[in-house]
Amino acid sequence: MSDSPLLVTCGLPYTNGPCHIGHLRTYVPADFYVRYQRHLGKEVVFICGSDNHGTPIVISADQSGKTPREISEIYHTHFDLTFKRMNIFFDQFGMTDDPANHQRTQKIVQSLIDNGHVYQKTISQSYCPKCSMFLPDRYVEGICPHCGAPARGDECDQGCGKHLEPGEITKPVCKVCGGNAELRDQEHYFFRLGDFSEFLENYLSELDGTSNARNYAIGWLKEGLHDWCITRTLNWGVKFPGNDDLVVYVWVDAPIGYMAFTEEWAKKNNGNWEQFWRGSQPIIHFIGQDIIYHHCVFWPAILKGAGYATPHAVVASGMVKINEKKFSKSRGNVVWTNDDYLDQGLPADYLRYYLLAYTSHTKELNFSWKIFQERINNELVDTLGNFLYRTLHFAANKLGGIPDGEPETEISERIQATIDRVSAEMEHYEFKNAIDEMMSLAGFGNTYIQTNAPWKLIKEDRQAAELVILNCLQIAKACTLLFDALIPEKSQHAWEMLGYTDHVASHAITEATQGFAHTNLPKPSILFAKIEDDTLTILEDIMTKRIQEAEMNENTKINENTETQTDERISIDEFGRVELKVAKILSAEKIEGSKKLLKIQVTLGDEERQIVSGIAQYYTPEELVGKSVVVVTNLKKAKLFGVESDGKILAAGDNASLLMPGDDVSPGTKIL
Repeated sequence: MSDSPLLVTCGLPYTNGPCHIGHLRTYVPADFYVRYQRHLGKEVVFICGSDNHGTPIVISADQSGKTPREISEIYHTHFDLTFKRMNIFFDQFGMTDDPANHQRTQKIVQSLIDNGHVYQKTISQSYCPKCSMFLPDRYVEGICPHCGAPARGDECDQGCGKHLEPGEITKPVCKVCGGNAELRDQEHYFFRLGDFSEFLENYLSELDGTSNARNYAIGWLKEGLHDWCITRTLNWGVKFPGNDDLVVYVWVDAPIGYMAFTEEWAKKNNGNWEQFWRGSQPIIHFIGQDIIYHHCVFWPAILKGAGYATPHAVVASGMVKINEKKFSKSRGNVVWTNDDYLDQGLPADYLRYYLLAYTSHTKELNFSWKIFQERINNELVDTLGNFLYRTLHFAANKLGGIPDGEPETEISERIQATIDRVSAEMEHYEFKNAIDEMMSLAGFGNTYIQTNAPWKLIKEDRQAAELVILNCLQIAKACTLLFDALIPEKSQHAWEMLGYTDHVASHAITEATQGFAHTNLPKPSILFAKIEDDTLTILEDIMTKRIQEAEMNENTKINENTETQTDERISIDEFGRVELKVAKILSAEKIEGSKKLLKIQVTLGDEERQIVSGIAQYYTPEELVGKSVVVVTNLKKAKLFGVESDGKILAAGDNASLLMPGDDVSPGTKIL
């Protein structure tokens, strides 16, 4: 083992609902990385746990008649078991509500206070007079003060994506009773995040990991950092030091969980947690793209302010789509890890392969059962599985086992070159490229055995046929060792078909070029089963029914609301005040630091305007130029991300389908 251990962590799953494949976009790549590092001979401590605090869990507890702790324990166990079913095994899987995290969080917050990084301030916060309570962020919804979009209390989740401090949201509504909230003063505590701008600028310039994590964080840094309110009015959470009426904000105690869980691991294994959190041993965080800000800005600032070591790398995954549609649990566009996949009898290794091999780790991943079937059948079954079975079947049945001798130099060199390329890609967290290299070796093996045709060669030159098969067996051994990090269950089966009786996971990748110390081979079997069309139909039907049920529920809600909201309809005179015109897009460009907004120049015939629109996730700037769209032209001007917007481009649906005239209409034409 290496004398430079790594600490690898995964973003904590929130204990407020079951595991879906969006979660796995973080945990499967992390497990793949950890397993491969161990094959390289490195010592790795793999840490995760469940995130148990925050308002949503309190709401769920209230609705279910359970305590927040009971809810947390249910889903903590669910995630722990689900990860194990997916062959993801952590060295420690803790809970943020356990004593270790309460104690470590209070120590860190107290250090921040002692070091002058926290101050007390009176703020106006949403208060519900009907419920007689202050409303924590997820108990309130309203309008974003920055872009005017509907928002929840802590984030503009439907508009500009900005973090919102308590009391910032306008037109607040209580989510408990549905009544209007009001602003009342309350004492809270703030972290001086702005004091760490220079530190973060230097830190981010050297941060390893994926470019999306680094670049997003740098973009937010350029906008300017604002102090963070780090307390909430809740009974559930870590009590703020010296003030039992407040709890620590969940985004303070959740990442501290990484440290607390490392401490728990150290106690169980006689390890040293301080070598990571107070020393210089690397810490690598695997997270989802939606929590980059917290891990690359807020978290390192807290660690620096409290006197702890900061992470070496942050590896952020892209988001997930379902059949090219936005991932949405409420609309049924979701694949549940247990109900929809594992409980249907599908191998965990197949899903692990798809999640990592489909696209680059930082790009958006589209999940489609049809594409899933094609990738598994064409790659795992027809390429890797076919090569392994052909080789092992011929060796066992025609040669009686593994032939004597050494593989040819060109074969060993090809294997070593593949290992070198895979290791280089893994070092840069390019997991798809690494898997492409692995599969390329399997493809090479298929071509090699087909070209040399040992079934023909053995009739004329048995020794030559044995050398061909020995070469193929060496490639098969290399593939098994390489693929073990990705598909561990199937790789163990392949390892045993190669005549080994121990665990492939305990062997170093360097053994891929070493020969065999044995000659016996058991009878081989088919390693991968195809996804048949009948199975595909069942899987697609499950999703279709769920989407239909979601649509029916939504229509029911709309019908119910229609009866109670008829008085809220506007008159024709009120509608007449809205000025709609056709505009032609002249240019479009992305707004630095925003993943949703585009700055668009349009012409209305007699004038040009600049409009900021939240459609960057659905259209590239290039494909917008020249389109005729419908624009609201008499809105008050607004500023989004510091860019002035004079109008609104109309779009509909989850994919922001632009409203456009069916015929060629001149810019400036009024819509009646």
